[in-house]
Amino acid sequence: MAEQNQEKYKVTWKGWLALIILIISFSGIFAKIDGPLRALDFQVLTGDFGQVAKGVIFTGKGGTGARDGFMFALTLFPTLMFALGCIQVAESLGALRAAEVLFRPILRPLMGIPGATGLAFVSSVTSSDVAAVMTKGLVEDKMMTEEERAIFVAYQYAGSAPVTNTFGTGAALLPISVLPVGIIIALIFVVKFMGANLVRLYIRWQAGKNKAEGSALHG
Repeated sequence: MAEQNQEKYKVTWKGWLALIILIISFSGIFAKIDGPLRALDFQVLTGDFGQVAKGVIFTGKGGTGARDGFMFALTLFPTLMFALGCIQVAESLGALRAAEVLFRPILRPLMGIPGATGLAFVSSVTSSDVAAVMTKGLVEDKMMTEEERAIFVAYQYAGSAPVTNTFGTGAALLPISVLPVGIIIALIFVVKFMGANLVRLYIRWQAGKNKAEGSALHG
């Protein structure tokens, strides 16, 4: 039985290839380059949904308040649907099993989360929405516990999509920054890991406290 399970979950070359393609796509490596390889980037594939001629955007001119929020939320659906489709195809090829093997030695000691979260970890660099949906799916598939999800969410929530937001919403500040952009992004990642491990320590402390209280009651 053990041999059958090992064979069932054995990572094939298809799984590794699917994982490599997804990592390249979600990481934003080819987003800023010119040439055919740029088509592999996820943001390039999804495009600027709602963009029409002469720079007029989907929300229209002068939109404010709840209407702007609703219209922005509407633009997220194509991205999420496309991402979920890609993930489902990659999962059927064994990409999540390959991610477990590849990322386990990294993510387990760094944050105490399983290697199966590797794709969500990579995608969170450029898209917080896709990473959130992938995390939800991992919990539903029993590939991570509630405690591990809390740690991973703490990592994602602080400085979400750091690369995209640094070059997007933070672009106006980059020319007057006294630090190179690489150092800024590195500092964001350091703080994200610190936050995740603070939550990790709290969960351990709470578990130890509950265990001690349980032992006292039974004693």
